[in-house]
This record gives sequence, structure tokens and C-alpha cells, in this order.
Amino acid sequence: MSNGMRVDLSALDEVIRKLNGLLSDMDKANTKAKYETDIPSTAFGSMKFLESNELHSAHEKQKARIESIIKGLHGLIDDFGTSTSKVRDKYSDQEHANAQGVSAAPKGGSAY
Repeated sequence: MSNGMRVDLSALDEVIRKLNGLLSDMDKANTKAKYETDIPSTAFGSMKFLESNELHSAHEKQKARIESIIKGLHGLIDDFGTSTSKVRDKYSDQEHANAQGVSAAPKGGSAY
């Protein structure tokens, strides 16, 4: 910040807000994937249909894979949101310190 550049803190706030919304959506997706996609083995056919167990097993594998992907994405988004919040706080603290430094500067001339 000493080079005169400024950071738009409201833009960082907007990023954080959107990431939090995305986390909420990911929570909903996780709940849906976990509890609303369960298919009983009987839905794939009776024991006379030999492939029914294989189909059910394949479904369970994909269900677990989707849950794992959602969990990974959630963690990534959460990490990014946390990092963005920390960066925003550091910029805010620096701007506050700069403002304090300017207001504490002697008026009317040089200190030399």
C-alpha cells in the first residue's frame, strides 16, 4: 500500500459474500446427494434379473463419488473464502494504519 495503490474492500466483501452463498448451495447439494439419491436395490429389478446387484453397486459407487466431489469442492471454496477474508482484513488494517499515520503527521512543515 506504500506505493499509492488502493484496494476496493467492497469488492472483496462481495467476493466473500458470494463464496458464503456458494457454500450454502454446496451444503444443499451435499444433503441432496446424500439423502435424496438413494435407490433401493429392488428398484433395479428382482433377483431373476442377474445384473440388478451390479447396477445397484454401480449406483452406490457413483453416489459415494459424487458425495466426495461435493465435499472436496466445499473444502476448496471454504479455504478460498477464509483466505479472502484474511486478505481483506489485512488490507483494511493497513488502510486504517495508513489513515492513522496521515492524521498523526505534523502539520505545517517538515520535521527536519
